[in-house]
Amino acid sequence: MVVWGVLSSLLVPGLGLAGSQQVPAVNGQDLQSQVKGTATKVIPAVVSIASTVMVRDQAFSDEALPFGLFKEPPSRRQYGQGSGVIVSPDGYIITNNHVVADAVDVEVILADRRQYKGKVVATDPKTDVAVVKIQASNLPTAVWGDSSHLAVGDFVLAIGNPLGLSRTVTFGIVSAVGRADVGVADFEDFIQTDAPINPGNSGGALVNIQGELIGINTGVGRTSRPQARRCRGALRWARCYG
Repeated sequence: MVVWGVLSSLLVPGLGLAGSQQVPAVNGQDLQSQVKGTATKVIPAVVSIASTVMVRDQAFSDEALPFGLFKEPPSRRQYGQGSGVIVSPDGYIITNNHVVADAVDVEVILADRRQYKGKVVATDPKTDVAVVKIQASNLPTAVWGDSSHLAVGDFVLAIGNPLGLSRTVTFGIVSAVGRADVGVADFEDFIQTDAPINPGNSGGALVNIQGELIGINTGVGRTSRPQARRCRGALRWARCYG
């Protein structure tokens, strides 16, 4: 998965023998408690976004028309689903551009199941980022983090609505930072993570262990390399923030 963001390290390296570095052990119960606390804090700020676009199928030939002429099929509605993150109490939500691109209708569903009509107020197709506004106040928000401090091995949580399953949380580490040329967007500076991501997670939050927003889940990358095909799962990408 590709994520925008940077993670603060949970573990502080210590000095070992002969100048080597040792990472102190982490109590499993402490880590679990922190993960649970972070999930509880961030889930209310993550929303589900349902979008509707009008599409037209390819024109087709009609025997009743003169030779060489084609009949335009009627437009039909196509529905999509993704996630978003509330970043201001008055209803500004950040998501992926591909979640709301060309949408004629946007519906935002909060974690507490309240529903609002959304308006796309800003888009950047080159970075695959968009901003949606809903008319609401006193909303829970995600706290901004700083993706420039992210390091490989940092713990992260991905929160979104994959496969229509709202308020889903997955856990993993940062596998790489600064990924580019992965074919997800025109401008790419992605975080790679092994936190499980599925369709519908796009636009959701990638947060560090402190619950700070350091990325927006953007896509799942697949490769045709034989050695990669032997691996279970796919590369996950998120766009960095900070």
